[in-house]
Amino acid sequence: MQFSPSVYEHAALLIHRTPWEVSRDPELLFQGHAAAYRLYEHRPVVVGIDIYNLEAEAYGAVVPQPSGAGIPAISGCALPDLERLAALKPFDPHAGRPGKVIEVGRRLKREFPGADIRIPVSGPFSISANLVGFETLLISCLTEPALARAALSTVAQGQLPFVRAIAEAGLDVAFFESAATPPLLSPQQFREIEVPAVRPLLEQFARIMGHGVAFVIGGDSAPILPAILEMGCEYVVCPMETHQQAFMDVVAPHPQVMVRVNMDHRIVAAPSWEAARREADRVIALARTREKSCIGTGSLPYETPPENVLKLKEYVARA
Repeated sequence: MQFSPSVYEHAALLIHRTPWEVSRDPELLFQGHAAAYRLYEHRPVVVGIDIYNLEAEAYGAVVPQPSGAGIPAISGCALPDLERLAALKPFDPHAGRPGKVIEVGRRLKREFPGADIRIPVSGPFSISANLVGFETLLISCLTEPALARAALSTVAQGQLPFVRAIAEAGLDVAFFESAATPPLLSPQQFREIEVPAVRPLLEQFARIMGHGVAFVIGGDSAPILPAILEMGCEYVVCPMETHQQAFMDVVAPHPQVMVRVNMDHRIVAAPSWEAARREADRVIALARTREKSCIGTGSLPYETPPENVLKLKEYVARA
């Protein structure tokens, strides 16, 4: 059974730096993820710390420095409304932090040629929420669904130059869209507003990369899983926040899809080995119901003791 911990801000702990410092410095970003891979040998390696901020910052959003070991987050709204969102021009993927992350990915691939190095690419709903704010976006989904759909489609198509730049660098993509999960969007809204923007994008990603990309969405995703599978996703995550047995029941008729069943990251980061072992047993039992499955952790908290992760990796390998 493959163990696939999600290492983002936790990479900063491994080199005794804050998430802010590592997110801003390509050399530290390389060192952090290199240290994580040497320690955990995890797959995939997703290059980033505050993975949902990259594109929004490239479009003008502000990411202030948090205190201590806080995770960087968008502050305020860069755009006033969805009309401005619908008129966005694509950002330059070679400039700013997106370009730096791609270069770090190149370095990691050279250093670890056998590693699965992926660049995080955000979905249009997540980017839009960071640019105009959740309230503005959700109200538009209720009152002006056609405008919301058009704006999301514009933002989605703006991701194509980024993905082309990633492919040209010889790297892979992980697609993240957790902002669109219920209850923020209802399953009906997901089908009517999100899917028309995302499905063509994923099809274009597949043509560029030569295969379907991983679709990562947290939260209570079981109710929208049928729509996700209909978009042809070949890798999905069964989050700890959803009804995981219901999720596995829905994906059961799709044996070609790889499913990562996530443990509760809070238990992984806690000091009790007995609690972690019980949680591992729970998700292993779920994962064993299908051939294409692996065990994940959700995003490892910054403060997670590395020995917890190593002990879980060994335990899962013996399962």
